[in-house]
Amino acid sequence: MTENEISYKVRKAIFNVYNGLGPGLLESVYHKILIYELEDLGLDVKSEVSMPIIYNQVTFDCEFRIDILVENKVIVEIKSVKELENVHFKQLSTYLKLSDKRLGILVNFNSDNIIDSIKRIANKIEN
Repeated sequence: MTENEISYKVRKAIFNVYNGLGPGLLESVYHKILIYELEDLGLDVKSEVSMPIIYNQVTFDCEFRIDILVENKVIVEIKSVKELENVHFKQLSTYLKLSDKRLGILVNFNSDNIIDSIKRIANKIEN
């Protein structure tokens, strides 16, 4: 399954969660229900994935955590904030770079219009 095919299913799951719950809940609630929806669509989902920090070919003890990793290809970063800020986009871009993944989806469930609150971020991987 390609990143674009996965992205389509992730968006469907996000719409299902948003339409079922609405805005204004804690991020942790959306996280659990979105995992349920993604698994219900037959996707392989990992939650709170720990990724080591590798800098100058040295692995460090500090880690970052990916909210959701779908099919080991697409990172989903969940927010429930007043509005997305530049730092949220930069965070996901950094996660993509450090994990060597091509596509990330940033979603803010605390929104009046979920369509405008789903953002795709691509990572250009050098060969």
